[in-house]
Amino acid sequence: MKYSDLKVGDTYEKFQVVEDQHVVSFAQITGDKNPVHLDEEYAKNSVFGGRIAHGILLLGYISAVLGMEFPGPGTIYMSQNAKFLKPVYIGEKIKIVVKIVEKDDNKKRAKLLTNIYKESGELAVEGEAMVSLKFL
Repeated sequence: MKYSDLKVGDTYEKFQVVEDQHVVSFAQITGDKNPVHLDEEYAKNSVFGGRIAHGILLLGYISAVLGMEFPGPGTIYMSQNAKFLKPVYIGEKIKIVVKIVEKDDNKKRAKLLTNIYKESGELAVEGEAMVSLKFL
C-alpha cells in the first residue's frame, strides 16, 4: 500500500485464533512462564477460570497486522498504548481492528486505533499506536 492511498477513517479488520502453541512459544521466547498462561489446573483456580493469553502476545498480533497487512510492509511502530480490559482465552477467536484516526503528511506518520475484541464482541484490548509510514 502507498502512503498516498491511506485516509483518515480507513479501517482494517482481521480475525485471529489464539492458539495454544502461540502462547507456549511466546512463554519460551520471553521467559514469561506465568502459570495462568501455561498451567490449566493453576488457571482454573485463578480469577480467570482458565488459561489466558499474554497481553503482550495480543499486541504482537497487532504488530503483525501493522507490519504485514495494514498499513503493511514498511510501517514502523513508534509507540503503543494499551489497556487490557478483558482476558482472552486459549482457543478464542479475536477480532483485531486497526483504524487510521490521524495522519501527519509532513512527517508521514499516522495515529491508529488498535483494538481487539473477544468472540462475544466485548472489547478486550483498547489501544492506540503511532506509526511511521515514510517507507511506504
